[in-house]
Amino acid sequence: MAMTLVADGPLEGWLADFDVWLQRSPGFFTGRIVVLDFADTAQSKADVERWIGELATRGVRLVGIEGVRPSLVDATMPPVLRGGRDATLVVTDNVTDSATTPAEPRKPAEPVNMLVERRIRSGQSIVCLEGDVTIIGSVGAGAEIIAGGSIHVYGTLAGRAIAGATFGARAQIFCTKLEAELLAVDGIYRTAEDIDDAFRGKAVRVSTADETLRIAAL
Repeated sequence: MAMTLVADGPLEGWLADFDVWLQRSPGFFTGRIVVLDFADTAQSKADVERWIGELATRGVRLVGIEGVRPSLVDATMPPVLRGGRDATLVVTDNVTDSATTPAEPRKPAEPVNMLVERRIRSGQSIVCLEGDVTIIGSVGAGAEIIAGGSIHVYGTLAGRAIAGATFGARAQIFCTKLEAELLAVDGIYRTAEDIDDAFRGKAVRVSTADETLRIAAL
């Protein structure tokens, strides 16, 4: 769902290697969802701020961080994510059965939608990768909604909304009052400074087309 950068060494040496890599692949992080895993290397809030700042100057905008004590993070920083897990590829050399026994057609998974009837406060995260998320209430600054499908907010959306984590460009974001810190659909995003002021405080619909995030008034 997201690309993870692992802070596996002292900042200066890590950045030197990272800069060399960026020179070979300029623009690689444009529009990508990126998470920074501190791997318990950050010892102070200043360490966290410096890592985030150095990546921001290189065009890497983070939607979350891992491997750091919550006490070192405040509402101005990306939220601390939990529950991530590695994916393992299993390869089998037993092809006899599969060649002689036709496999059952795989049915597409049915969406499992989530309805939340309360305000989502700063620092809280709502995650539903199996379907849509509907919030009847506001989403506060510093809060985050992540949905496999679409996101519907019947109230003020002041935090981060990340839709399409599973179902891609089919997803959309709807809210009755836009004050968002970040909007993302299918990995294409805009932060607060990239959102036209004309849409602030308005009911909007957010979708993607031609690799572009589009915001339209409702």
